[in-house]
Amino acid sequence: MITIDGSYGEGGGQILRTSLALSLVTGKPFSIRNIRAGRKKPGLMRQHLTAVNAAAEIGLAAIEGNRIGSQAFTFEPETIKPGNFHFAIGSAGSCTLVFQTILPALLIAGEPTEIILEGGTHNPFAPPFDFLEKAFLPVINRMGPRVDAVLEKPGFYPAGGGRFRVSVNPADLNRFDLLERGNIINKTARACVANLPVNIANRELEVIHEKLEWDRELLKAVEVENSQGPGNILTVEVESDNITEVFTGFGEKGVSAEKVARRAVKSVQEYLAFNVPMGRYLADQLLIPMALAGGGKFRTFSPTKHTTTNAEIIKKFIDVEIEMNECSLNQWEIEIWNG
Repeated sequence: MITIDGSYGEGGGQILRTSLALSLVTGKPFSIRNIRAGRKKPGLMRQHLTAVNAAAEIGLAAIEGNRIGSQAFTFEPETIKPGNFHFAIGSAGSCTLVFQTILPALLIAGEPTEIILEGGTHNPFAPPFDFLEKAFLPVINRMGPRVDAVLEKPGFYPAGGGRFRVSVNPADLNRFDLLERGNIINKTARACVANLPVNIANRELEVIHEKLEWDRELLKAVEVENSQGPGNILTVEVESDNITEVFTGFGEKGVSAEKVARRAVKSVQEYLAFNVPMGRYLADQLLIPMALAGGGKFRTFSPTKHTTTNAEIIKKFIDVEIEMNECSLNQWEIEIWNG
């Protein structure tokens, strides 16, 4: 049984999710302790417990310690069971992170799977649905499988209440290489508000117009009608020949619309200034599927602690090498190959 220390590296939930994902894929059992030791509230929160239980259901796993607040558990999968599933977090915890936990196993399962996920779809510190749909899943689909996701109802923090549906058609994963971004062919910004004045969205888009000097026809304000609670997200898409990247800013109490927009603008400006195809979040989230494909190579910014931690956990389950080298100013090359 593989032993995982949840306090390693960045000490967050990614260690847990990566361990679950690769335990399902490889069939290797594991035990984990010090879960989320690097967070203010360590242990399993509702979102993490949902991911654990979802993985257990899909992997027909024997599990001990799966309860709210638990800082240790063991997980012993039996086999991958595709089919129809419905997972509800019961809070604004991230549906997308639960989905990314179980996706690797479903990508290589023998039959298609349909999933409904309920909870938070747009909350800080997790990939929002827009990122999943426009940046992450298109790369997965280029690797062989076919994954389609449809947002049925947004769920903003802290009310939650969101819902999306996913269909997964598995296939062998092909190696993926991406060293050049290519020409930028489209740029858009979309500011959404739910149960809040639309002026907030307009103010955010005005910052985009001024700081990035984008034409106003590229900017769109949207009032969301079917949200359970208030919320605001600014989504900026940069589409190039070889990839689409998505950058977001989340509205929060006590933070002006202008500051929310400036944060997103800073990320976009950095991306546009350097010819790297992948931003930091996408680079981190593609490590697992690329490792399962047996290899790949891409360029991105300097790896975060989140990324380096993720790489080390992957190597505990799969015999791969993951090398990260700086090739020029603020440009790194990450390569994965079978060990």
